[in-house]
Amino acid sequence: QMRPNTTSGLDVALCASCDRCRSRKTKCDGVRPCSNCTANYLKKNRLDSIKHIDPKLFNCVYSPAKRRGPVPGKAGQVRKADAMEQTGKRNGNLLDLGITGVEGNDMMMSPQAQLASLGVGPSGAFGSDSSVVSHSADKGGNGASAIHHHFLPQQSNLGRLGMHTSRSPVGPAVNVTGINTTSQEMNFLQQQIQLQQQQIAYDQMMKKMRPSAPNDSIMSNSFTRPEKLPELTNNIGLAKSVTQHLSLLEKSSIDGNRLRSYYELSIDGLNRLPPVPSDEEYCTRLGGSMNPSMLPRFDLAALRAARFAEIALGALVNDQESLALELSNATVTCLRQCVEDPVHPTCVYDVARAYYLHGLFRCYRGDLVRYFKYRRVCLTHLSQTDSVQGIDAFLAAISFHDSWAYMMYNANEDALPPIDDIIPPLSSDSDTEPTTAAETKYKTSTNPRAVINAYKNQMWMQGAPPVFINNEAPPLCRCLDALACAVRSCCDKANNRFNGTSKDTEMRGNNEAVSKSVTTLAVTANENELCCRNMVLSAFTLLQQYESHLLSIDKNQGYHLIIAALDAFLEDGDKDEAGDLSDSQIQSLLYVCNTSIEHPYLLFQPGPTYHIVSNSAILLCHLLNGLHSNRDLSGKDLGDLEIALFDTVLDTFLSVRKILNIHSAKLPVNLRCHGIPRPNLSKGVPNEESGPFIDLGCTIMCNVRGCQSFVLMGCSPYVASERGQDASSIQLKKDLSMIVEIRENGGICME
Repeated sequence: QMRPNTTSGLDVALCASCDRCRSRKTKCDGVRPCSNCTANYLKKNRLDSIKHIDPKLFNCVYSPAKRRGPVPGKAGQVRKADAMEQTGKRNGNLLDLGITGVEGNDMMMSPQAQLASLGVGPSGAFGSDSSVVSHSADKGGNGASAIHHHFLPQQSNLGRLGMHTSRSPVGPAVNVTGINTTSQEMNFLQQQIQLQQQQIAYDQMMKKMRPSAPNDSIMSNSFTRPEKLPELTNNIGLAKSVTQHLSLLEKSSIDGNRLRSYYELSIDGLNRLPPVPSDEEYCTRLGGSMNPSMLPRFDLAALRAARFAEIALGALVNDQESLALELSNATVTCLRQCVEDPVHPTCVYDVARAYYLHGLFRCYRGDLVRYFKYRRVCLTHLSQTDSVQGIDAFLAAISFHDSWAYMMYNANEDALPPIDDIIPPLSSDSDTEPTTAAETKYKTSTNPRAVINAYKNQMWMQGAPPVFINNEAPPLCRCLDALACAVRSCCDKANNRFNGTSKDTEMRGNNEAVSKSVTTLAVTANENELCCRNMVLSAFTLLQQYESHLLSIDKNQGYHLIIAALDAFLEDGDKDEAGDLSDSQIQSLLYVCNTSIEHPYLLFQPGPTYHIVSNSAILLCHLLNGLHSNRDLSGKDLGDLEIALFDTVLDTFLSVRKILNIHSAKLPVNLRCHGIPRPNLSKGVPNEESGPFIDLGCTIMCNVRGCQSFVLMGCSPYVASERGQDASSIQLKKDLSMIVEIRENGGICME
């Protein structure tokens, strides 16, 4: 480029690229300001247009060329002149071919000329109506764009369009540009004909596999109606919230893989749902000569919704709240596209997964009402699939997180949000007769459709665990469902669900008879199989069975953490030891806390994992207080073993307390568990020798009744209930013996 030098009056040779493009080694178009500098300015200032903006503000500077040789940009100017000359010749040829209205770049080709350029007769075109191509040409701007507008809907929306190929060969006619047909252009036209043939095979396959819908006839004729084309060719109609994050869904995206790793290590490490298929894997599942460009936009939206929901949870685990909200909005946008038209049956599972994961996201944000709504919609879609791979894992994941909701609402169905008027419950018309001995014994169907449609499972899973009693289900799914049943049983113990006056009712403080929960009735009817301790033991056995047949570096730390904690909670302990905790309980509690310290992302696992770790820390407080109270007030200190144990437990407690406080600060107030108190230390020495080492009286307790017993009684609600029953039975024996003595003494006095 040559620009005048105002100081010397000479022309100065400038570089072909601006300084910014040269420093970044990007291609510069040579305009002042160039496109890169313009885009950078618009992005930096959040503008949409550069109108009425001084070019100096773009900071697009062209430095003088320092090297000798030909003037930079001169060769480009020669090429532009040659191109203008070729354009003039092409315009003359286009006029001979029937193209009218040649003014600059505005051209319009008649339908006859376009058909002749493709070698297709008027009656045997690529579409049933030749006006489609002319319509695209009217909006395209030139002849080449008309052809691209003609084939663009075929490449992006082949699943929704009905096309007919032409049997007439591509003749040696003149192409759209007016130049003699070359081999490259002939290959392009042949590829388009092959694309039409693939479309016919796809339409025939989809008619057999996709369920009939009232809009099928409309969609099959949408290609012959020009007014439908703009809607189908606008990049699937994606919103900005989706397009700006589409790159994160690619397998080559480093940021997307990192977010997906956070999701897999925390949430999916416990759920173990099947991975969301890629576009290529989904095409392979459909069979035939499918490729991602041929997928319908509704199926693509379903797959993208599931992927967005996964990385949104990953961003939330990684404490990227703003990005997590944007990805959540992208998930909702994709789910809205899924409801516009029925998706393929193979996509229904992914749609249900997207609703469930988005419900988890809203749950972590403290919106439990939306969780129940999205859970209901998830079950609605899941009821449309019966024998799909991964449905047992899905039901077990829902059941385990439902146990957390069961605990948060204290097993009170009256406190649940009323959503039946907004989203009607599923009909229970799919109840089946028992087909196995387990179904007959537990009076629960293991058929996934019957489990989903059961009335008792519309708000949360209740009763006997259906996945656990199904011997054909994968061991890991049965293990998770057994743990969910154990958590529900502990909640019922905390709410006095087992202490009733009759078999089906209980009495509250105001002598009001209240029916027992469905889980209580199922457990009491099968006490030897479904009690809490047996369920935890069965879960551990199933986990060992799964790990024995799997050669993987995965240690299933989330499962081991929950099993170890429940095993410590359900043990009665040793009253002669400090804190009334046995050696096995102390080892289990230390394992739970150390695992949480090493892997803090496990606190984001679905279900009551965070509450379990918090209650484990509370039991360590009782242990430290017990060890501290065992010191001899005369000055004799603890033994070497007690001192080592005290130091180990104290270090673990301080570390896990820090982890829990950081995690609880990220949660809404209504989801937080206990506030973990700090030890009463002053320069490393307890303040008052007679006072507790850790004062639990100033602890902010959780709203869950099952968690409150850990602070007040130093044990789980299950153990507290058993201790209460033992105490009542002992007192009952004393009362009976006293009555006998009174009767005997009364008889003597009467004589």
